Amino acid sequence: PVAAVAPPPGDPSTSVQVSLRTQSHEVPRPVWHPPWKLMRVLSGHEGWVRTVAVDPTNEWFASSGNDRLIKIWDLASGTLKLSLTGHVSTVRGLAISDRHPYLFSCSEDCEVKCWDLEQNMVIRNYHGHLSGVYCIALHPTLNILATGGRDSAVRIWDMRTKSEIFTFGGHTNAVCDIATQAAEPQFISGSMDRMVRLWDLAAGKCSVTLTNHKKSVRALAVHPKEYTFVSCSSDNNKVWKCPRGAFERNIAGHGGSIVHSCAIKEDREGSSILIGGTDNGYLHFWDWRSGHKYQSLAAIPQPGSMSAENGIFALTLDQSASRLITAECDKTVKIYREDPNATPETHPIDWKAPKLSAAQRY
Repeated sequence: PVAAVAPPPGDPSTSVQVSLRTQSHEVPRPVWHPPWKLMRVLSGHEGWVRTVAVDPTNEWFASSGNDRLIKIWDLASGTLKLSLTGHVSTVRGLAISDRHPYLFSCSEDCEVKCWDLEQNMVIRNYHGHLSGVYCIALHPTLNILATGGRDSAVRIWDMRTKSEIFTFGGHTNAVCDIATQAAEPQFISGSMDRMVRLWDLAAGKCSVTLTNHKKSVRALAVHPKEYTFVSCSSDNNKVWKCPRGAFERNIAGHGGSIVHSCAIKEDREGSSILIGGTDNGYLHFWDWRSGHKYQSLAAIPQPGSMSAENGIFALTLDQSASRLITAECDKTVKIYREDPNATPETHPIDWKAPKLSAAQRY
């Protein structure tokens, strides 16, 4: 008779090894960033300034708003170069092409216009929106533009033929912001219906709907280097992984105020910062990796404005990311920069590792 051979101890066919998960959820330490300060105030608009856009050559920028004028400013000196008229209602969005001498504008008069900056006149109108148009984005590599507005549709237009390629339906309230990138998802939209939608341009439909936000999503920004994007709302700023919109983390600390606009600045040593402009006139600056808010800057309304007129409606970084340009409720455009004299000794990081609660994990 064959004697049964006992398997050696630790044989994988008989023993089950359970490895305990030892690594805890580490909160990364924030990187030090210099604080920002106001550098210049440009007045000239006669109403709220709702939107700003910087020229790809970094020589000038455009602003517009409730006075329906699109003003072109010299970025270095801050002097007014040009005012363009043509819209009959508040201009809500501007976008400047980096391949053509074109400026695109969208307005509450349902119009989307293409301006030729060599002739300083409107050369194309894109007809189709049923109500006010709130946001506009140009695709970085294709000659198409996306607009969204109060008719809750995201419309994709052929820049040259003025035809509507797609009408993306799905949102149930006004579309407040559209972000675009060359990789998938090529268009991301945030809406008053508290949804963030990722759009598949090849299939012509919504690929992912993100329903995590409890309040309307008015600001989106795509990270310049990472394959991530952020959606800002008064409940939380949420960081998502592309291409499928996997939730990564919350960045909080703006006190439940409405975030109208946001931007991500790639900073030194591979760190970045998230900048948010809120309805109550604060600029908030967060360290991107750790979510630590290292500065809150209150915008001071212009003399002659009411103290309540301190909302920030839009903000953008110039091409070098050294200047922050904001469009504000007190009829001004303000330019901020990082304090060149600040050091980690003069402005130390005030940070304690937070206690993780269940609410921060999803």
